[in-house]
Amino acid sequence: MGSAGLKQGISGPPAATFAFSPVTTTPQFPLSSELNPEDSDTATNIAISIETTSQITAENTIQDPDKISELIAEIQSSENQPSDKQVVAKKASTKKLKAEEAQLQQAAENPELVAAPASGFALFGLPQNLLEALERCGYQEPSPIQAAAIPELMLGRDLIGQAQTGTGKTAAFALPLLARLDIEARHPQVLVLAPTRELAIQVSEAFQRYASCSPGVHVLALYGGTDFRDQIQKLRRGVHVIVGTPGRVMDHMRQGTLDVSKLQTLVLDEADEMLRMGFIDDVQWVLEQLPTKRQVVLFSATMPNEIRRICQQHQKQPAEITIRTRPADASRIRHRFISVPHHQKLPALQRVLEAHGRGGVIIFARTKAVTVVVAEALEACGTACAVLNGDIPQALRERTIERLKDGKVDVLVATDVAARGLDVERIGLVVNYDVPFDSEAYVHRIGRTGRAGREGDAILFLSPRERRLLYGLERAVGCAIEPMEVPSDSEINQQRLDQLQEKLTKLLTEPVANERQQEVALMAEIIQRLSRETEATPEQLALAALRLSQGDQPLLVVTQPQNSVSRMGRSDRPDRPERGERIERRGAPGGGRGSDVPESHMERFRVEVGWRDRIKPGHIVGAIANETGLEGKKIGRINIFDDHSTIDLPKGMPPELMRTLSRVKVMQKELQISRLAVG
Repeated sequence: MGSAGLKQGISGPPAATFAFSPVTTTPQFPLSSELNPEDSDTATNIAISIETTSQITAENTIQDPDKISELIAEIQSSENQPSDKQVVAKKASTKKLKAEEAQLQQAAENPELVAAPASGFALFGLPQNLLEALERCGYQEPSPIQAAAIPELMLGRDLIGQAQTGTGKTAAFALPLLARLDIEARHPQVLVLAPTRELAIQVSEAFQRYASCSPGVHVLALYGGTDFRDQIQKLRRGVHVIVGTPGRVMDHMRQGTLDVSKLQTLVLDEADEMLRMGFIDDVQWVLEQLPTKRQVVLFSATMPNEIRRICQQHQKQPAEITIRTRPADASRIRHRFISVPHHQKLPALQRVLEAHGRGGVIIFARTKAVTVVVAEALEACGTACAVLNGDIPQALRERTIERLKDGKVDVLVATDVAARGLDVERIGLVVNYDVPFDSEAYVHRIGRTGRAGREGDAILFLSPRERRLLYGLERAVGCAIEPMEVPSDSEINQQRLDQLQEKLTKLLTEPVANERQQEVALMAEIIQRLSRETEATPEQLALAALRLSQGDQPLLVVTQPQNSVSRMGRSDRPDRPERGERIERRGAPGGGRGSDVPESHMERFRVEVGWRDRIKPGHIVGAIANETGLEGKKIGRINIFDDHSTIDLPKGMPPELMRTLSRVKVMQKELQISRLAVG
């Protein structure tokens, strides 16, 4: 068996192109060579240190014991002078092949003992407890980055992994590092640095899931915003894996509560983000404190020059793995942009959410202030949303993410830093409300959707002046970003009808809960009674029930006449009356309070903001609801005039609450709310 036979025994996932650095004794930074696993002419260039079993997939496993024996003999009789690392790798490959040969011979003698094919992860030589945990997680076959990285990390090599977010990088380094842990040792053996608290939590939870069948493995997340003393106590009890942000990890190292003198592996996750967020000096400091003999693993979506220099300085002959996104992978996320002036973005956003916001949505804004403004406007329109930015306390941030995962909130308005590393399965749409600062930030933003093979949508808002940035973003994602129009009334109406039909279908098919059986029976009795008394048909009764459930809220959007406010013209003032109507209100009794009177259970108040301040009803409702806790539907009529507005609120508002509302600012101006006497 010659080199051709060796090529046939080596295969890899056809989903990606891998770049491996050859093993060499030259003490220079190795140059990676691009390798397509399907190209047999270049397969022999793979260094023998790549574990043979990781290259033999379930489909291409050698079934003939004689061929395995020949392959073992060829490895053992290599004429090249091997390095120490090659010798170790050859021994590991030979041992693994001999074990497979013995298993094949046993299977031939006792075919009834042959078990069903294991998952693709079993080929890596992972311990059984990890394989059981992966089975519980539903993992069947490794992703391209996992198939390429796990064998290298099992051998203890330094590694540079470049792949887009959502490709399974966490499992690619967590599984082999867990497999190599010494559970009896109570000191930290693995340290993972992540740029944000959310990503640190996510990675630590992933480690805990993979170690769920490995008793005695302790994982600890270290990040700011939590009790420092509690973290010290957990460190003293002993941990094996630490996942943390650079700042909090450095705090513990300087305090002497985190001992890294026996650390085996350091992982830099989302290294390009740490560079962009200004953590690169902190990372350098941590690397300088580590023992000389250690494994350094780096994963990144992009590879800036600064990150490359860190690799040259702190890694020794690293294996380089680059996962190229296939066209099929890129097509899972549909990229589109809307050209819209800045002052029309909020109405356009509301329409986008109506037409395309099914499931979970993340809206990205540049600043914390914009996240609050957007969230308040959406809440005023009845959209359940939450804010995630740097001002949100850590405990609330964690609860917000859990609510998003559980479906208790559908829309998250976030800044780039706060949402970094979020992995929420139900996110189907990412809206770039503000253009990101650079193309790398755009790549990370859209990585929140279309993860792990799922499909997703990414919609970008661009002002006419920002159209010039489109080309750079298209280069970053490797595909065209298509133009789209702001959803029309007909699109929104069709979406509402489809959702109504889905809800009705779900109610018809799902069983009634036991605690509601009696309630449903009474409803059925009412329908039967109405049918007898009114002789109404079932269709008429169903229609009446639908109208009752809809209430006063119209189901469909009413198309505005052509001479009214244009959706693409003055859509930032959709609620503003015509100028003639506004003049009539001024002349109405009550000095501009409007000709109507509040309902019996309501009182009318005046606030000192109006059209001149670019105020809309949603701004006033959002501010009052946020301060008082009132639901939007409990806030009554709002009339907006040039220099002030009136609003109807429930009677009996406490004086201290009124004083608080008076100081609340909307559009940078205090409300100065006061009670009006309506004659």
